[in-house]
Amino acid sequence: MKKLILLILIISINISNSFSAFVLIPMDDTQTNHLKAYGLTYWTLQNQVEAWWLLNYRGGSFLLNFHSEIERECILRGVSYEIIADAQKNAIFNEISSPSVNMDAVKLEVAPKIAVYTPPFSQPWDDAVTLTLTYAEIPYDKIYDREIINGELGKYDWLHLHHEDFTGQYGKFYGAYGRMQWYRDNQKASEAEALSMGFNKVSQLKLEVAKTIKAYVAEGGFLFAMCSATDSFDIALAAEGVDICETMFDGDPADPNAQSKLDYSKCLAFKDFTLVRNPFEYEYSDIDVTDKRKVAQNEDFFVLFEFSAKWDPVPTMLCQNHTSMVKGFMGQTTAFKAELVKPSVLVMGENKAANEIRYIHSEFGKGMWTFYGGHDPEDYRHFVGDEHTDLNLYPNSPGYRLILNNVLFPAAKKKKLKT
Repeated sequence: MKKLILLILIISINISNSFSAFVLIPMDDTQTNHLKAYGLTYWTLQNQVEAWWLLNYRGGSFLLNFHSEIERECILRGVSYEIIADAQKNAIFNEISSPSVNMDAVKLEVAPKIAVYTPPFSQPWDDAVTLTLTYAEIPYDKIYDREIINGELGKYDWLHLHHEDFTGQYGKFYGAYGRMQWYRDNQKASEAEALSMGFNKVSQLKLEVAKTIKAYVAEGGFLFAMCSATDSFDIALAAEGVDICETMFDGDPADPNAQSKLDYSKCLAFKDFTLVRNPFEYEYSDIDVTDKRKVAQNEDFFVLFEFSAKWDPVPTMLCQNHTSMVKGFMGQTTAFKAELVKPSVLVMGENKAANEIRYIHSEFGKGMWTFYGGHDPEDYRHFVGDEHTDLNLYPNSPGYRLILNNVLFPAAKKKKLKT
């Protein structure tokens, strides 16, 4: 009798497995809402449901174990999905595993804990990353200088740098906005905050923050930065111990020999750059190409590189998209001059004709970082005070997909799992 019960149980399990189902989230042109698809996948990981990222398969699709709650979430979020049987899933994995195709499957393990380095008074629409995290319904914590100085970065797997100025020059906004009340209030509050944490100057506080973030990456953290947070971060590191701020920024003149004292070995991404010393000029250095570029808006595109999914899964994940050509967009830091990017840095997106590098990545210590030029992928030239972008109008934005690739890829734990 016991043998009969055991046999029935085994047959029941086999029958159940033979009819197991999966949810395929296509990420090609058939997807109605690419951005919310990332949020759905993140939500799935939060609920400890097995998920796979199918690299280069239909635009970088996601495959999830079927649960009725996942199907309901797809419907509620407006995400296109397909219910497939086990046999179809096996056929997909067989196709992906073939040596003749540039595809692979990476298992996503855990939803990464996310922090955004941003002033406490900022709104979600002040920054493209917080905007898309909010739209995609991916939770994040806001942290700023005090939390970083107090050692709270260790709580997080992934950190985004809001379009910050790490040099202590308040974004080089002095020439255009130095007389505005909001600018004066911001400078006063920043100086008071620096003093309360034991720093005589804002530039000294920002340098310590930058060094702490760099150490966080070295210890295994994932860093993502856009716009002015990219170049100002490296400039601050290179200028350690050197005063590059003029009197209106920190109360005393800059070191006239500051340029010759820069130490590029301390930078993550850039080398041999020249500072812009004029305090009235809205630029930090010649890393950025904004003021010198001659690219018409209707011709402004950059191309994503193609990497080997089976041998280079990380850059492949970071470049997943339904198009290899992405619309350009400007920012205080729009793109990087090619010859000033360190040769050890991996270029993932560029406008080769204009000699502009847009999207870069590298490892540092045990961690990784990615820099992405520009302010808002769907607002070509964003100005202070402009209305925020309504992502309901851009649910399939390729430029925003690159941001969300970076949010999700730490979930893979850097382990490529074969099927």
